[in-house]
Amino acid sequence: QLQLVESGGGLVQPGGSLRLSCAASGFTLTAYAIGWFRQAPGKEREGVSCIRSGDNITYYGDSVKGRFTVSRDNAKNTVYLQMNSLKPEDTAVYYCAADRKGWCGTLWKRRDKYDYWGQGTQVAVSS
Repeated sequence: QLQLVESGGGLVQPGGSLRLSCAASGFTLTAYAIGWFRQAPGKEREGVSCIRSGDNITYYGDSVKGRFTVSRDNAKNTVYLQMNSLKPEDTAVYYCAADRKGWCGTLWKRRDKYDYWGQGTQVAVSS
């Protein structure tokens, strides 16, 4: 069974850091583009980041650029989202998603681009 599982969420103070993980089972992430999305209460799910297959070119939303970093560990079949300088407005459920086409491109924020989704992990930024 193909599955993505996010982990690493939690409660953190403003200015703090968290590292989210997206682990795959049943398939190898190497050939997939992996997107990170988040959804805050009452808001639409928004694209946070995308990492392309092969050369691992990365893309970021404007609100997280310079603070978040996406990376892969192929040996662990896992993609990470390092989140630094967290703000209360980063509070949301974070999801990872896999696209078998392997590229991010200009459409990386479109949810229908992705084939598989995880169940999400909650991130809360509060003092």
